[in-house]
Amino acid sequence: MLPTFSLWAVSYTQRVDPLAGMLPWSGLWSTVLAFLPVAVLFWLLVVKRWAAPLAGAGATVCAGVIAIGIYGTPIGVTCMAFVHGAAFGFLPIGWTVFCAMLLYNMTVQSGKFEILRQSVAGLSDDARLQAILIGFSFGAFLEGAAGAGTPVAICAAILVGLGFKPIQAAILCLLANTSPVAYGGLGTPLITLTGVTGIPTETLSTMAGHQLPLLSLVIPAYMVGCMCPWRKVLEVWPALLVSGGSFAGFQYLFATMHDHVPGLVLYPMTDIGGGIFSLVATAVFLKVWHPRVLLYPDGTSRPADSQPKKGPAAGAIFMAWLPYLLMSFFLLLAGLVKQREVKEPVVFAPGLQSTYPIAIPFLDKEIIRDAKLHDPSLGEQKPEGAVFHCSWLTAGGTSVLLAALVSIPFLGMRVGDCALVLKQTLRQMAIPIPTIMFMLGFSYLTRYAGMDATLGVAFAQTGIFYPFFAAILGWLGVFLTGTDAGSNALFGSLQKITASQIYSDGAITQLSLDQAQVLICTANSTGGVMGKMIDAQSIVVATSATGLVGREADIFKGVVWHSIFLAAVVGLLTVIQAYVPPFNLLVPGYTP
Repeated sequence: MLPTFSLWAVSYTQRVDPLAGMLPWSGLWSTVLAFLPVAVLFWLLVVKRWAAPLAGAGATVCAGVIAIGIYGTPIGVTCMAFVHGAAFGFLPIGWTVFCAMLLYNMTVQSGKFEILRQSVAGLSDDARLQAILIGFSFGAFLEGAAGAGTPVAICAAILVGLGFKPIQAAILCLLANTSPVAYGGLGTPLITLTGVTGIPTETLSTMAGHQLPLLSLVIPAYMVGCMCPWRKVLEVWPALLVSGGSFAGFQYLFATMHDHVPGLVLYPMTDIGGGIFSLVATAVFLKVWHPRVLLYPDGTSRPADSQPKKGPAAGAIFMAWLPYLLMSFFLLLAGLVKQREVKEPVVFAPGLQSTYPIAIPFLDKEIIRDAKLHDPSLGEQKPEGAVFHCSWLTAGGTSVLLAALVSIPFLGMRVGDCALVLKQTLRQMAIPIPTIMFMLGFSYLTRYAGMDATLGVAFAQTGIFYPFFAAILGWLGVFLTGTDAGSNALFGSLQKITASQIYSDGAITQLSLDQAQVLICTANSTGGVMGKMIDAQSIVVATSATGLVGREADIFKGVVWHSIFLAAVVGLLTVIQAYVPPFNLLVPGYTP
């Protein structure tokens, strides 16, 4: 007998197996049904090649029918879950993308982008090195300061302006926006993971710092390997080593500094400092070294000494970069305010505060997870919160907008120029922002209905192989929610429960219980970052920034296998640290 449903009733308790007692192999069929909306999204986007908003709408309808008809989710809960996700898709995601494109269009309209382009070419004309300077190093800084699609939006637009093909720029920036993501937004994903597991953020940061730097070291080479044959990758290996090595070293140092200097907690600044350090170190290195053969964005190559050039004056370069310097400054200030918002909104004056929490009706405090997902060590099970934070000040887009407004006189723009740029940006964003809202609404619907938990529990049945699948589960969570923080909130508690279960079953013998929990929970975040390049939010941001709206399927096909491969690498690394001495010594413990 299928579950009954009501129109606006609330107090909904999720079930990881809604078909239990009705069908043989009910867990399998529940998993198939939970995955069906995701499969529909793939089919509509990749096979039928529907426009992204229509594909998102189709997947949403499918998810809604399953949520109401199979899971017994009240219609009010189903509708408001979609509204909650769509609102988040607008603020901060859509707002950030819109303002990023506005700033980019301003620099193009004013002619300053050409100077900016020449300044990067002054470091190197080589497209391989431009990709790592902008996509990897500068992108890591933006991820640490803001996250929420900002690195992909800004960096992809810059690369297109430098002459990269739009689809290539999008893929490169999506690949680059991986290993820094766990520390994005001043460490928000790891802080979120602490909230659902009770494991200290410093401990989680140490564990992530024992995994991600290995990937950061090779990501620049991996990016370039997607641009050209590997023999051309080897032509620039010294610069790739400097770029990846400088970031990886900085990432390890700041992620684990509290272990070496008690009381000195620097992990929130890992990406910001690492991105700047990598950018400066690579730029300085390129002053004394350059490849003998240059590869240009159009695929042609020429001897390096055949193109002597004189770059723009230092003052002109400074003015061209000024909008992005101002953006970085405002993003950093917003990040500091965001840190204070974790506890409560920052009040500037009576009636004026940095964020306005809005409880979603029919949703907030009305959803209870299945008891299988609750960790008894965290105390009594509490209803899930559903609060939309109208963070008008700390949203990445606001910092970018402030930079744009302050830059107007320095760019020499008149009122007519500003109006033209605004009109152009509104036209560019007419499809992307609704697409983002549809995709986020879809992911929130599956989350609050409990379909995500069904998929998560299916992974948890893998026993001794679970350390590998812990990373894959995090990857799936990012695909579904669009953020590493969202994946941690979604599956963090389940990861801890499963770690305890497989430890008690004797599957993990090289680690203590608390070490097993730290490793498995952190794998949710470090594996999850590899799903960042294929989540709907990131792909739509990439297509919006590069003028490829309507070609989301092409971008997805261009990155999906890279995403799966890199997630599998994190899974294998987790397995090694779980079972193979002496690598298990890299797993820190904690006192519960």
